[in-house]
Amino acid sequence: MSAPVVEEPDSAAVLAAEQAHLAESRAALRRMREHAEGMSADAAADWVSRQFLESLLDQRVAALADHPDTPLFFGRMDHDRDHGGDAEAVAEDLPRTMYVGRRHVHDGPEGRPLVLDWRAPVSRAFYQAGPADPMGWRRRRRFGFQGGALTAFEDEPLDGRALGPSAILTAEIERPRTGPMRDIVATIQPEQDVIVRADLPQTVCVQGAPGTGKTAVGLHRAAYLLFTHRERLARSGVLIVGPNRAFLAYISAVLPALGEVRVDQATIEDLLGAPAAVEPDEVAALKGEARMADVLHKALWRHIRKPEEGLVVTQGVARYRLADHEVREIAAALRGTARYGNGREMFAQRLAHQILVRMEQRGYAADDRDQDRVTRSKPVKQLVDQVWPKVTPEQVLFRLLSDADFLRTAAKGVLDEDEQAALRWAKPPRSHRSAKWTAADRALLDELTGLIDRTPTLGHLVVDEAQDLSAMQLRALGRRCAGSSATVLGDIAQGTTPWSARSWTEVLEHLGQKGEVTELTLGFRVPGAVLDYAARLLPHVAPELAAPRSLRAGIGALTVTRADDLAEGVVEAARAALAREGSIGLIAADADVPAHAAALTAAGLDHTVLGPDSDGSGRLLLIPATLAKGLEYDHVIIAEPAVIAAAEPRGLARLYVVLTRAVTSLAVVHRADLPAELAA
Repeated sequence: MSAPVVEEPDSAAVLAAEQAHLAESRAALRRMREHAEGMSADAAADWVSRQFLESLLDQRVAALADHPDTPLFFGRMDHDRDHGGDAEAVAEDLPRTMYVGRRHVHDGPEGRPLVLDWRAPVSRAFYQAGPADPMGWRRRRRFGFQGGALTAFEDEPLDGRALGPSAILTAEIERPRTGPMRDIVATIQPEQDVIVRADLPQTVCVQGAPGTGKTAVGLHRAAYLLFTHRERLARSGVLIVGPNRAFLAYISAVLPALGEVRVDQATIEDLLGAPAAVEPDEVAALKGEARMADVLHKALWRHIRKPEEGLVVTQGVARYRLADHEVREIAAALRGTARYGNGREMFAQRLAHQILVRMEQRGYAADDRDQDRVTRSKPVKQLVDQVWPKVTPEQVLFRLLSDADFLRTAAKGVLDEDEQAALRWAKPPRSHRSAKWTAADRALLDELTGLIDRTPTLGHLVVDEAQDLSAMQLRALGRRCAGSSATVLGDIAQGTTPWSARSWTEVLEHLGQKGEVTELTLGFRVPGAVLDYAARLLPHVAPELAAPRSLRAGIGALTVTRADDLAEGVVEAARAALAREGSIGLIAADADVPAHAAALTAAGLDHTVLGPDSDGSGRLLLIPATLAKGLEYDHVIIAEPAVIAAAEPRGLARLYVVLTRAVTSLAVVHRADLPAELAA
């Protein structure tokens, strides 16, 4: 980070001038919104076009909303053409003064720019310019705001003078949090900006330690791509995939605050279907392996049967025949060369084509109508159903998991006997309609769906906490960004599922994407004392990763308290946190949440229990450990780390996650001994 240098000219006068520019910009934005609201879709040629145009106008109006608590600009860049020196080095197309904000604001019939969108190419200098490369600029100015009002400014000359930390930048990073996640456009660092501005065809993978801003970087890259490639992405769409609904609710305000209101958000369950049953972790992990793709492919194509007879089509008094060996040749030529559903359609078409060849050989002038009629004829349909039956993903998977012989054939050379036995249902349901599919089954069903029919693709995919997805879940996402690109975010050290990835190379391979892995290790939000404490677990959960560093020392940010009565100790820590400014997250093992909720209620402390579908509102949140990933709070209280660590096979990784949710302070309250790996 760079440091402030307060210019000697009258600061009050400068601040007044900047406040006047802010007022002028807000008035111009209001006029832009009024102009958009006054536009009509009545000129559209038809009803469909009118509805489409009305939708675009509504989106435009929503994007021009002026949020009173959000400043329209947060920075300014200056150069002076009139003072010689490096004037010749200044690009002629640069404005003398450039205000950088969350969206473009202009005024007047000629569109005089008052604020430039942070995503505009020229705005890159605000994040990248420095003494080594000022990029044609002389000075960077940062603004401090309270609510939506401008309260302070700092000037940073880009001439190489030794600088210390920026007070405004530090204050913005450390500002207490309330409500959902905020954007970070005012605090994006150069290494983050490089990722954000990566071009659309490039897939980016970010290994980010806690507090490095990887989630925010991914969201801001989505906003940048939508700005830069709006027409293309408006057609194909952008999707953000998060670990759970609580996480999506937490990040939901970021893109709208940046003027982007047409981005879909989903969990992997939203895309693949919610599980209706659970299964042992070892079985789920086996189903999640990439090897299952080969098993499913073989299982699906095993449904094609060898033709036992030929085809006879009657038209009037004439009969046209294909011998059985000809039917077999057509089926063999198509087998495995296309998606199963397409192959079935092509099989019917080629059968019909060969019949038309016979007809033409007898002098009949056939056309496309004859082709369609023969394709839909009863003999062709019956033969296609016999040789290339129509199947659903549920039918195929049901047969695979319930029929030992069928599984043995499909898994030959891929799964051993013990693995096959683990996959088979001990007590199969009556039919595929009554089957209760698990989360791992849902990914297998999606694989089969992609083998049968083409999966619609997106313009860009952002997937967060990607290390927690199985190979088969990643393949499902990969089908949705095939031919496009992705932003892949996560932290190998925070992998908590039975199938957690061990390397980003594997993740990209399963996604079907090629891209470079960027590692972010410098934390901006988690205090150093907290990060160092949590990093004690790294040698045990991800020894290959470098220990994260924090720019904030966080002296006094960590307290570890042993309590004779755990409930009383937790309540006392909650009271102390409530006396301070900011959001509070009390994280406990899932099974202990009801007891802590009862203790808080008995103590008269108002709180909200975070559920999978809740929006995370409330000052004091009681959070099950399994829902804490990706969330941040000013003050975090961890109840009984040993219980959290012992609750699941990758419990130490879960503990690493919950220990790194704090932005200002972390209070660890325990009655039992701390895990040995943490106490060391």
